[in-house]
Amino acid sequence: MERRQVLASGAAAFGVAMSGTGAGAALPEGFYVPAEDVAHERTFMMWPESRRVYRDGWFLEQVQETILRLANTIAEFEPVTLLAHADAHALIGPGLAGGVTLWDVPTEDLWARDAGPIFAKGPGGARAVSHIRFNGWGAKQVHAHDGAVAERVAERLGLPLIEAGLRGEAGGVEQDGHGLLMAHESSWVTESRNPGLSRAEVGARLLDAYGADEIVWTPGLEGEDITDYHIDSLARFTGPGRVLMNLPDTPDPGDPFHNAALETEAILRDAGLEIEIIPEPNRRRVDSYDFVASYVNFYVCNGAVIGAEFGDAETDALAADALARHFPGREVVLIEADALGELGGGIHCATKEMPA
Repeated sequence: MERRQVLASGAAAFGVAMSGTGAGAALPEGFYVPAEDVAHERTFMMWPESRRVYRDGWFLEQVQETILRLANTIAEFEPVTLLAHADAHALIGPGLAGGVTLWDVPTEDLWARDAGPIFAKGPGGARAVSHIRFNGWGAKQVHAHDGAVAERVAERLGLPLIEAGLRGEAGGVEQDGHGLLMAHESSWVTESRNPGLSRAEVGARLLDAYGADEIVWTPGLEGEDITDYHIDSLARFTGPGRVLMNLPDTPDPGDPFHNAALETEAILRDAGLEIEIIPEPNRRRVDSYDFVASYVNFYVCNGAVIGAEFGDAETDALAADALARHFPGREVVLIEADALGELGGGIHCATKEMPA
């Protein structure tokens, strides 16, 4: 099932929630989930292999090649741990660069941002895994192995697992590492993920899970894709209170994603966030409604920012320039990752950082 498979339409309200009071276990005093641009010990990635998810064997091979290319690119800057069933290691190994290590953790799909562990840091260099339970984007996709990835990684690392009392995905929330979160309500306040919980209750638990102080909610868009419009394909923090957004030059009033994106932009501006807009590519290799061409679905690793290029020389260059300005001193590397866009995701969705 493609992550941006068309389902049904939906709508929601917006607002701001303050201070955590959730029923999940809050992170211990002094613990928080840091911003992505802190120093990393490693990057975690997941190997796509389930034929229940990928019924087209040729396309699965294209996706796997993309994951290998991404892992090897990141490994030029920091160690990468690729999670896969031991039976697949002999197949994967020859295609890996020296900086990539395989762990025997079975997986179905590649979305490490959503199913992987959320690492929190605490006093004295302590670390823990803040656990938001992955349930296949509200039981839309098989997740027998992927739903256990975070727990298995925490166990292997010997880190405590702290339950947030939530179901959802880290791709559905952005944090600046300084106490502020932003999220689309459509990815969290749903009966398929958190039945019976109000937006205030979900927000409080998110704040507790990230060790944050405030969350800016925007409506998002429920039912049009499998993620219910994860915010990390639209808007990303690049510093405290600073946001980089990806919007079309000429929004289509008939496109529900464009309308939801403009609504998100207006709410974030009203909340006082500093926003820079970069355009979506006008010409790209893959011309499909389902294709996600997001320049802001980048990944920040040690010394670099890894992003996607889509074949539009003008907007590819504009995106590279924006990333260089927002992350000074880091090398900007744009790679071809069209297979991820065809699935409705991107580079950020396929990676998960472990802070040093």
